[in-house]
Amino acid sequence: MSITEFAVKAQSFLIKNPSFFAYKPSQISYLSVENTRKLLKLFADTKNLILGKILHAQLITSIQPTRLNVIQANSLIHLYAKCGELSISRQLFDRMPERNVVSWNSLLAGYFQNGLPLEALNLFKIMHSSGSPRPNKYVFATILWSCSDVRALEQGEQCHSYVLKSGLVYQLYVKNALVQMYLRSSVEVAALEAMKDVPGSDVFTYNLVINGLLEHEYFSEALEVLDDMANGSMAWDHITYVSVLGICSGLKDLKLGMQVHNRVLRTNIKFDAFVACAIIDMYGKCGKIFSARNAFNRLQDRNVVLWTAIISAYSQNGLFEDALNLFAEMQIEGIEPNELTYAVMLNSCAELSILRHGDTLNARVVKSGYKDYLAIGNALIHMYARSGSIADAHQVFSDLPYHDTVTWNSMISGYAHHGLGREALLTFQEMLAAEEIPDYVTFVGVLSACGHLGLVDDGFYHLNQLMKMFRITPGLEHYTCIVGLLCRAGLLHEAETFMKSNHIEWDVVAWRTLLSACHIHRNFNLGKRVAEVILNLNPGDVGTYILLSNMYAKARRWDGVVSVRKLMRGRDIKKEPGASWIQIKNKTHVFVADDKKHEDSNQIYDKLAELLSKMKQLGYAPDVTTVLHDVEDEQKEEYLIYHSEKLAIAFGLMNTPSRAPIHIIKNLRMCDDCHAAAKFISKITERKIIVRDANRFHCFDAGTCSCGDYW
Repeated sequence: MSITEFAVKAQSFLIKNPSFFAYKPSQISYLSVENTRKLLKLFADTKNLILGKILHAQLITSIQPTRLNVIQANSLIHLYAKCGELSISRQLFDRMPERNVVSWNSLLAGYFQNGLPLEALNLFKIMHSSGSPRPNKYVFATILWSCSDVRALEQGEQCHSYVLKSGLVYQLYVKNALVQMYLRSSVEVAALEAMKDVPGSDVFTYNLVINGLLEHEYFSEALEVLDDMANGSMAWDHITYVSVLGICSGLKDLKLGMQVHNRVLRTNIKFDAFVACAIIDMYGKCGKIFSARNAFNRLQDRNVVLWTAIISAYSQNGLFEDALNLFAEMQIEGIEPNELTYAVMLNSCAELSILRHGDTLNARVVKSGYKDYLAIGNALIHMYARSGSIADAHQVFSDLPYHDTVTWNSMISGYAHHGLGREALLTFQEMLAAEEIPDYVTFVGVLSACGHLGLVDDGFYHLNQLMKMFRITPGLEHYTCIVGLLCRAGLLHEAETFMKSNHIEWDVVAWRTLLSACHIHRNFNLGKRVAEVILNLNPGDVGTYILLSNMYAKARRWDGVVSVRKLMRGRDIKKEPGASWIQIKNKTHVFVADDKKHEDSNQIYDKLAELLSKMKQLGYAPDVTTVLHDVEDEQKEEYLIYHSEKLAIAFGLMNTPSRAPIHIIKNLRMCDDCHAAAKFISKITERKIIVRDANRFHCFDAGTCSCGDYW
C-alpha cells in the first residue's frame, strides 16, 4: 500500500473514531513542528504504529507531502524504523528534497536495529560518496556496530580512520562501538589498544572488553582488564559481576569466585537470574557441585534458565543420572524446558549411552518445536553417535537446515569412533566444500579416521600440510592420533621413534596407545619397555597392569603374570570388575562374569549353550590365551563362556524383536575371545550387535566388526 492510500484510510478511521486521537482533524494543521516531533517520538518509543500512521495521514492531507519539514520527515523515518516498517522509512527518505545528518542516521539506525547491518553499510557508502553532511558520532557508532555484526573488519578499519581524522574517536559512544567491532572481528589486540589509547572508559566499555575476551577464552587477559577496572575504582554493575564470574569459571579459580559471590551478597547489586546463573555455573566449573546446589536452593524464583544452569553443572561434573533426576524435578515444578535444557539432557544421555531415553527426548524436542535449533541438532548427533546409532546421527545431520563447525565435528568424530574412517573423511571433504573452516577438534576426528584406515601418508599430509594451511597448531591429541596411525599400520618401532623425536610432553593415553599395539601385534619386548614408561608416569594406571599381565599370559610367561599381580597388591591397585549392561524397555540390566543373580540366568545360560554349539560348527574356537590363569585349556574355556558381554548379548537376543540391533555397553576393553564370539553370533542370528567398550565402538554385522579386529 502506498503512503497516499494508507493516508486516506487512516484519515477515514480518525474521523469515525475521534476519541482515538487527542487532536481533531481540523486542528492538525495548527500543531507546531516541535509538538509533532514530540508526538511522533512518543509513538516511536511505544511502537504505536496505528497512532503514528494517523498523525502521518493528517500531516499529508493538511500539507503537501513534499513540504514536510525536515524535522517532521526525520521523526516519521524514525517512527517507521522503530516499528519495523523499513520500506516506508526508505520511501520517505528517498522523497526528501533536503536531508540533514539526522535523516541519514535515522535510516541507518533503523536498518541496524532491525537486523539489517549490510543495508546500513550500503547506505553509508551512498552517504559517503554523495557529498552528504559530514557523519556525526551517532552515524559512526551505528556503522561500527554494523561492521561488528557482520565482522566486516576492513570496512571497520576504514571507519576507524574516519573517526580518527574527525576527532570523534574521543566520543565514548564511538569508542565503545570501535572496541566491540575489533572484538567481534577477533582482533583482540586492536580492541585493547583502542580501549587504552583513547582516554575515558565507562563500565560499559570494560564490560564489552571483558565479555569479548571471555568469548574467545582469553581468561588471563580478561583478568588483567578487570584489574585495571578495579584500580580505576570503577563501579561494577550486574553485567560486570556476570562477566567476572565467567572469568572465574574459565580459570576454575574457586577462591576468586567465592570472593565475588560474597561481594554480590554484600552489595545492593541487582541480583537477577543472570547473576544467579553465573554463580551456579562458576561453582559447577570449579567442581563444587554442592555449593552450586546450595546457591540454587536459596533462590526464590527459579526459572528455566536457572534450572538449566544447575542441570548443566551436574552434567559437567559427570553426575549424569543426577542431571536426569533434576530434569524430572523441574517438570514437577511446572517449568517447561527450553532448547538449551534439552541439549544438556541429550548430552547426559550420550554419556550414559541410554538410547531409549535419548529417543524419548528427541520426540519431545519435535513436539516442542525445537527440532531445527542448531544446539539441539548438535546434541542429537552426539547422543546418537555415542549411543551406538550412527545411522540416526547421520539422519539428524542430514535433516538440519544449517551446519556449524560443531555439527561437522560431531559427525566426523562420530564416524571415526565407529570405525567408519571413509565416511569420516568423506564428511570432512563435504565440510571443506561447504566452505566451513575446520578447527582443532576437526583434525582430531580426521586423523583418527586416517588411523582406522591405516592411511599413513594421508595422516601425515593432514598433520603437516592441511593443519598448517588452516593455521592450526597441532596438539597432543593430534600427535597421539599419529601414534595410533603408525601402530595400526604395524609400524611400532616407527611409532616409538616418532614419540622420542617429538619433544612434547606425552601423556599416559599416548603411551598406552603404543602399549595396546604391542599387545595386539605380540611385541612383548617393546611392550614391556613402554609399560615401564607408563608406570613411571602414573604408578596407579590400572589399564597398564592389565595389558602387561595379558601380554605375559599370551606369551605363557606365568611368572610374569604373578609378578604383575604381586606388584598390584603391593601398590594397593585393584582391577575394576568387568561389567556389561543392556537397556530393555527402559530398564537397564547389568551383568558380570559368571553372573547367576539375574532372574533369567537359566534361560541366558541355555541360550549361550545353543549359540556356542552353532558357533563351533562354523569354526569358532575359544581363545584360551586371553585367560590369565595357569590352568588346563578345558577349564580356560569354562572361564570364557560366561563373560559379561556374552551374557548381555544372549539376554538381548532373547528380549528384543528379531532383526532389531542390540546395543551393549562394557566398562573395560572387550577381550579377544568375546570379540571373536560376537562376530560369529552376528552371523548366526543375522543381527547387528553394537558394543561400546572402554576403547571404542564395535559394530558386529554379518560376521565382521567395524574395528577391523584392531582395538
